[in-house]
Amino acid sequence: MSEKKIHEDQFYIEGLKNNDSSIINTIYKKFVPKVVHYIKMNSGDEDNAQDVIQEVLIAIYKQAKENNLQLTCPFDAYFFLLCKRRWLNELKKSSNKEVTLQDENVSKDESLQEMLFQTELFTEKQALFEKMFQKLGEKCQEVLKLSFVTKTMEEVATKLNVTYAYVRKKKSLCTGQLTQMIQESPQYESLKNQ
Repeated sequence: MSEKKIHEDQFYIEGLKNNDSSIINTIYKKFVPKVVHYIKMNSGDEDNAQDVIQEVLIAIYKQAKENNLQLTCPFDAYFFLLCKRRWLNELKKSSNKEVTLQDENVSKDESLQEMLFQTELFTEKQALFEKMFQKLGEKCQEVLKLSFVTKTMEEVATKLNVTYAYVRKKKSLCTGQLTQMIQESPQYESLKNQ
């Protein structure tokens, strides 16, 4: 299978990843009005549009940071379709409002469809992880959060004022508990099979 070519719009992804205010401003100027218009035409308002845009930008940011997102299609099409799908999902959840589907300017590019799928899958996995993480006990959450951001388990033990052996055992137990909770979730099977 051939390696997919990174699109020239990759700089938008890098700008989001690095929190570059000029790139973020450019995204808002160039791409956001189209999304706002679409949402307003489909039973939404300015606030709905801004919420969707924020959620999508955060999802792209997280995927860029954690999975080194590589854009293989135009940013405009990728961003618009993610926003559109997010809004349509919101409409489906909240009611049976009429939805106008206008895809005349949207690419049916295979790499775009694959990128959308990967971003949505990543977002769903993140949401499942977060949901199960919140169900853990306070001590487990504290140990795991610290282990995510601290370089060594010795530092975690020092910060928690416990022994190294205790923190290693606790992290192992908490990780096991979190993994089991995720795997027992009904969502897990559908995500695993995608």
